[in-house]
Amino acid sequence: MGVWSEQVVPRVTDLALGRPPVRRLRERALAPAHSVVVDLGSGSAPNLPLLPPAVTRVLAVEPSTTARRLAAPRIAAAAVPVEHVGLDGAALPLADDAADTVVSTFTLCTIPDLDTALAEVRRVLRPDGVFLILDHGLSPNPAVARWQHRLTGMQQRLFAGCHLERDIAGRVERAGFTFTSLEAVAIPGPSVLNHVVLGRCAARS
Repeated sequence: MGVWSEQVVPRVTDLALGRPPVRRLRERALAPAHSVVVDLGSGSAPNLPLLPPAVTRVLAVEPSTTARRLAAPRIAAAAVPVEHVGLDGAALPLADDAADTVVSTFTLCTIPDLDTALAEVRRVLRPDGVFLILDHGLSPNPAVARWQHRLTGMQQRLFAGCHLERDIAGRVERAGFTFTSLEAVAIPGPSVLNHVVLGRCAARS
């Protein structure tokens, strides 16, 4: 990673995605989490203080050294054990059926090999497990979507590979998951960034 991606982006992300409206959405998204949780792209650990009491352990996956350093105070204050177990969502160093819950909050927009990462989620998630998603993506407004396609290259360069135009829910479904709940919400901010999906899904057998 370059200096910008490694030193600046994690700090900007920590601030931007720690705003109260986003925090409230995180709390809603994480409410069904339980038992052993894999936090895919855990970043500076903003999810940790919001996890429900049913969670017993967190396995964090995060490539950024700076983000992991920013996470240290939250990990120290966590009510459950937290272990960093990997750097790449597309190659999880975990056994099959290792997790009861996988959470991805503002991560699926950035993972370079998303299809492989989603296959890894299916592999490590127990058959009765839940996959919880909160992410921004392709707007249903055609005018906004056109701008997302135009600007996504710049967004990727500025924000560590983040895509503006990914159809997150569609990609998750095509990877073999079925949504048991799915909601589209708007968060304050630029129209190319404010279309967010919040969902809970399970792997199809």
